[in-house]
Amino acid sequence: MNLKIPITGVVVFLLQGLMALSARGSTTFRFTVPSDFFQFEDSTLNARLIILIAAGIVAAVTAVALVRAMHRREGTAWVSVLMGVGFVVAFLAWAGAGRNGVIPLVTILSSALGLSVPLVYGSLAGIIGERSGTINIAIEGQLLGGAFLGAVVASACSSPWAGLFAAPVAGVLVALLLALFGLRYRVNQIVVGVVLNVLVSGLTGFLFSTFLSSSPSLNRALRLPTLAVPILSRIPIIGPVLFRQTILVYLMYVAVAVLSAMLFRSRWGLRLRACGEHPKAADTVGINVMRTRVANLALAGALAGLGGAFFTVGSDLSFDNDMTAGNGYIALAAMILGAWRPLGSLGAALLFGFATSVAQTLPIIGSSVSPDIISMIPYIVTILAVAGFVGKVRAPAAEGVPYP
Repeated sequence: MNLKIPITGVVVFLLQGLMALSARGSTTFRFTVPSDFFQFEDSTLNARLIILIAAGIVAAVTAVALVRAMHRREGTAWVSVLMGVGFVVAFLAWAGAGRNGVIPLVTILSSALGLSVPLVYGSLAGIIGERSGTINIAIEGQLLGGAFLGAVVASACSSPWAGLFAAPVAGVLVALLLALFGLRYRVNQIVVGVVLNVLVSGLTGFLFSTFLSSSPSLNRALRLPTLAVPILSRIPIIGPVLFRQTILVYLMYVAVAVLSAMLFRSRWGLRLRACGEHPKAADTVGINVMRTRVANLALAGALAGLGGAFFTVGSDLSFDNDMTAGNGYIALAAMILGAWRPLGSLGAALLFGFATSVAQTLPIIGSSVSPDIISMIPYIVTILAVAGFVGKVRAPAAEGVPYP
């Protein structure tokens, strides 16, 4: 009997109870932005009442999860989603209670989506690599290389679009180095990945301090334009969040959708997964395992490099030392939480992005809650994911195993 979800629900309910006891005053929420089709007035609501309603929802879904666990039934995704939403609503109501600031939900959600972009690309890179049998620890280096090359090429060409096309090249180069040493020369892939991360960090740091610092024209802040989808971008709440973004976000939608379909419903996906599960059987039916692994590792590197472009041309920032700040490792945790599936990894990445976005918003609304506590959430979840808290998920059987 798997009691992880019910136990999680009980913990969330107890936390909501503590929030309700300490909540004082009202919380003001803002649901729209000026460009929406129609406007909602800012809603000022009793914080304790909101928390109690959210706690009631969590209690109900926890009871459902407990009944399903007692009958040996698998938990459903909507139970976890409702628990998460209930906790988030209660926390925001508690954090903003009695404060003069307004909680801008659209801004928080838009920021969360943007911050999750490199994590989504990185987790997709991890999925492709590990599903084909290669442990891609070098995602951090691929993200950093993409950020560096994207900034330099964009500055040299005075076009963020040039940087967008250049960023995947850096990711591919790092991936090919991983293929050379990890697949061709059969060096431990985890060790090679960590070494490549350090190599890229040192190389970009050296180039930054020697060349870019003395030539600011090669490290300018250029941003991809925001592309608003007509009509859809003006729908309240979801419009500004989903349909008023840069091309990087729209490409992320496509990448998740295409990979979700292709990985499990195409010949390419079947061959890829065969090389990661049983390479000898794949070789027996005529699949070139080495070529499949190298090609898919290069594809993974291109995706990670594209995610790295978010830090520079996707965010209107110039390149800085180690600006990826460990996002490659968080992307690996998102991949594990998502059970090596694109949609699951997308959900985990959004969780990390949302935590970061809330941490950035708390000081603005004048909340007394330390943003550092919220910033710790992605790393705590990472530890839980690595420790196996995600439940019965299994990595590809032949990941990290050289062949032939």
